[in-house]
Amino acid sequence: MANKPRIRFRGFTEDWEQRKLGETFEYLQNNTLSRDSLNYKKPNVKNIHYGDILVKFDEILDGSSKDIPYINSEFDLSKFSKSLLRDGDIIFSDTAEDDTVGKAIELQNVNAPFILGGLHTIPCRPLIPFGKGYLGNFFNSNSYRMQLRPLVQGIKVSSISKSALKDTMIEYPKNLDEQEKIGSLFYHIAKMITLHQCKLKKLNLAKKSLLQKLFPRNGSQIPGVRFKGFTDAWEQRKLDELTIFIGDGLHGTPKYDENGSYYFINGNNLVDNKVSVTEETKKVAFEALGNDDRRLDSTAILMSINGTIGTLARYNNENIMLGKSVAYITPKNINRDFLFYQLQGNVIQSYFYKNLTGTTIKNLGLGTIKNTIVMSTLSEEESTIGRFFYKLDQYITLHQRKLERLQEVKKGLLQKMFV
Repeated sequence: MANKPRIRFRGFTEDWEQRKLGETFEYLQNNTLSRDSLNYKKPNVKNIHYGDILVKFDEILDGSSKDIPYINSEFDLSKFSKSLLRDGDIIFSDTAEDDTVGKAIELQNVNAPFILGGLHTIPCRPLIPFGKGYLGNFFNSNSYRMQLRPLVQGIKVSSISKSALKDTMIEYPKNLDEQEKIGSLFYHIAKMITLHQCKLKKLNLAKKSLLQKLFPRNGSQIPGVRFKGFTDAWEQRKLDELTIFIGDGLHGTPKYDENGSYYFINGNNLVDNKVSVTEETKKVAFEALGNDDRRLDSTAILMSINGTIGTLARYNNENIMLGKSVAYITPKNINRDFLFYQLQGNVIQSYFYKNLTGTTIKNLGLGTIKNTIVMSTLSEEESTIGRFFYKLDQYITLHQRKLERLQEVKKGLLQKMFV
């Protein structure tokens, strides 16, 4: 079988080279400094901590990044003089609490100050030239990650050793130009992903800010920002006065039926403002539904009230049965979307968290929900605000989907562009 990837740049046809990591890399020394020995404010020697590799850094790490912490005090570099990191070096994380153990990064753009491999890292340096960006993506490809799985040790905490890594196989095109093209492609995909992540973050921050400004705060009856044409003061009302029903789901376990047509949901099924079911979501028959389930209609708002608190979803006539961690609110005399977004605001969310019961698992009681003070305008202003946030959420969802598509493209290419 030819040693070639499924997807390849035009003009390259040669089989790829295959060599052991131990023949292709030399190990460098790391330090064992904990988080307590690191900071982000006092410039000194930089330090790459294994936790940052696992959760913060992408496949290629810019050495000038502000996300790399400094070592607290003056550091004796004498015993690390041969292990100061430079462009093209690879740093593995040798420990994790999940299957991310062995995640690696490729370091680029290393200038002053110096950078070292830190706690639970395996820094290494290639002994032969590689194209910029190739190795960082190869070591995170599906083909290489599959090699690591049988080498991982541990149960609660997983680890991988230098000796185990030495025998893993490095596969690469002999042509440096092909390596560079692969690295460049993933660089541009990563850049697009970062841009979408930044835009998504800004949109969510803007929404959070607007939720504070378009609803009154601190006992005021007038919001800080209003749409043109609205001047009347708002009214304070208890939520119970503005709803037909407030209830929750079954406090127990229903009789499951794999052939049932209704999904039994809990708070974790409320995702991105809607009901989300998976293959693991259990089913029940219609006969299992309680009175609360049969009261649900297209005006209802669902909210998580046990464990995770205050996550919301619109009910859109899905075939569902509620578990005890989901409450439903059926509004009257108040616009549903207006109420939906007001419930997301800091004022009401803070009120919820101040009135939780339980020790290990927190719970939001129905009495607390019914006594929630909400603001009502009894005018077209409610629907104007509701429509505004609904459209903003649609725009946020659009960018979220674009980001997810890019991440899927990257994932697919990591599987198909490496042997």
